[in-house]
Amino acid sequence: MNTFEFNKIAGAVLAGALIIMVVNEVATLAIHPTYPETNAYAIDTGDVGASEIASKDVVEGPSLGALLAEADIEKGAKVFRKCGACHTAEEGGANKIGPNLHGVLNRDKGAVDGFAYSNQLIAKGGAWGYDDLDVFLKKPSTYIKGTKMAFAGVKKDNERANLIAYLRSLGKEDVPLPPAE
Repeated sequence: MNTFEFNKIAGAVLAGALIIMVVNEVATLAIHPTYPETNAYAIDTGDVGASEIASKDVVEGPSLGALLAEADIEKGAKVFRKCGACHTAEEGGANKIGPNLHGVLNRDKGAVDGFAYSNQLIAKGGAWGYDDLDVFLKKPSTYIKGTKMAFAGVKKDNERANLIAYLRSLGKEDVPLPPAE
């Protein structure tokens, strides 16, 4: 085979590759793929639904009231260190990735000025009660589907109770504890 034949074959291969690249770019410009914001169908995982009341989903074992009666605020402050990367707790503190949590107990959900809450949390409505905090802190994504809070949760009941007691000590100590049953 002479060099002229080789050049024709190489030119054809390169032209074919160039044509494929051009067609790919034209197709990308012609068709703009769109993706849905939510799944087209829901998969029931058996977790707590966003519309269910937290008090029905309280963890089995000792009641939250009994755990809170024995809770240690100082241990709760240590648990809060996990939260400190995203939240502040001092009165009038700035919002970080998450809102300031000073006085969160009995505060309306989504009520901190200047913080962009997820629509799902705002739609949940109501105030942060003990049961709500307990279920939310166990696993935020099961209590409020679509929450922006990407925290895995506090799995141990006593750690959650200590954390809730600490949050209660931040300006809301007058909120009566739930009954210890």
